[in-house]
Amino acid sequence: MQWPTITAGYLGVLALTYAVLAVNVIRLRASGGSAFGDGGDEKLRNAIRAHANFAEYVPIIALMVAMLEVAGASAIRVHVLMAGLLLSRLMHPLGMSAKPKTLRFRLFRTGGMWLTLIVLVASAVTILSRLARGY
Repeated sequence: MQWPTITAGYLGVLALTYAVLAVNVIRLRASGGSAFGDGGDEKLRNAIRAHANFAEYVPIIALMVAMLEVAGASAIRVHVLMAGLLLSRLMHPLGMSAKPKTLRFRLFRTGGMWLTLIVLVASAVTILSRLARGY
C-alpha cells in the first residue's frame, strides 16, 4: 500500500496549528482562572470553539483525502483538497476573535467555514463517485 505522503505533510502542519489553538485555550484559562468551561469569558469561549471546531472537521476530511490519495487520486487533487483544508482552518480562528458582522468576521470565520464545507463535500463526492464507478 502506498503511503499518503502529501496528506501526511499537510497533517504535520495541521497538527502544529491544532497545538497553537490548544495553547491559546490553555493560556486564556490560566489568565482567567477558568479550569472548566469558559467562566463567562468571551475570548476563552471563542478560543474553545475554534479549537473544538478544528477537532470536529479536520479528522474526517483528512481521512477522506488520505483514502483518495492511497486510492490513486491525482497529486493536484490531493494538494487542492488539503491546501483548502489548511487555509480554511487557518482562517476560521482569525474570524472567531472578530466581532460578528464585521468584515474580518465575514471573511475569516464565515469564509473559513464555507471553505471547510466545500472541501468536506468535494472529498465526499469524489469518494462516492469513485465508488459508483467501481473504484
